[in-house]
Amino acid sequence: MARTISPPPAVAPTELATTGRRKRGIDTRRQTIWIWAFLTPTIVLYGLYTLYPIVASYWYSLVEWNGFSSSQRFVGISNYQAVLADPAFWSSVRITLVFMLLVAPARILLSLLLAMLLNSPKLPLRNLFRTVYFLPVVTTTAIVGVVMQFVFDPASGPFTAFLKALGADTGIDFLGDSGTALVTAAAVYVWKFFGITMVYWLAALQTVPTELYEAARIDGAGAFHIFRYVTLPLLVPFLLIITVLTVEDTFHAFDLMQTMTGGGPFFSTEIIEIYIYRWAFSASIPQLGFASAAAVLFGLFVMVVGALQAWALVVARRSRKDLS
Repeated sequence: MARTISPPPAVAPTELATTGRRKRGIDTRRQTIWIWAFLTPTIVLYGLYTLYPIVASYWYSLVEWNGFSSSQRFVGISNYQAVLADPAFWSSVRITLVFMLLVAPARILLSLLLAMLLNSPKLPLRNLFRTVYFLPVVTTTAIVGVVMQFVFDPASGPFTAFLKALGADTGIDFLGDSGTALVTAAAVYVWKFFGITMVYWLAALQTVPTELYEAARIDGAGAFHIFRYVTLPLLVPFLLIITVLTVEDTFHAFDLMQTMTGGGPFFSTEIIEIYIYRWAFSASIPQLGFASAAAVLFGLFVMVVGALQAWALVVARRSRKDLS
């Protein structure tokens, strides 16, 4: 006798939809759990070593504390008044601004010229040259500072040997002379971070349509006129952004300056970061409250630069829309 097989019971479409939504919801929750599991270590470390010190520095700036004793005496804005009345603070501000004026234009202009050269498809081994110029960026800054102390050693450094080969009688103490130390440190800083600005310009140059270059050459324009009337107008929005990024970057030269000069000689290279470090850790009696007040003022100054960066982004986008 033949055996009949009954068909499976029909499932309503609404039940299938409900099951699908339930399964997607479970998958989404599971994915969210894994995302937070991977993000939690970063969030915890960022909170402990970045957010907490920032918040704590605001409190420490309002107290008198040497960092060793448990007692902290609330002094209000007295630390801020002391910092603003300290001539050494304003000297460090001046040195920081001079350092910025030495570094930023050199990085922006020189990296632009090199980026235009390396952007040419006719240049052989251009990828190799890009890598070579970017290598100093990935080198540890503190190590670069230590090595540069040896390079500029007035007695036996390679730079001194080079000068003597050119006919100089004695070596020049570039890092030990208050008249040359800041300029030397600025030159090393430009060399160290030159590759970052170069990459910015290379990315900007990629946005210029090649058809414009071809049309300009057909019209008989030379290299200078192509740069003046084709490349430069299209790079103006990027110039604003790169300038602000570079200026902001020059305010973070502590590791290089500390290892090269330590703020000397005679405080001639004491930028704001070294000024803060000196009062917080190098003083015979550390003044954490005083140093924190100086750090807060420096942070507010950097925030102003960040606001300029946001403004530059808005202007750049508007300029880009007008050109397109």
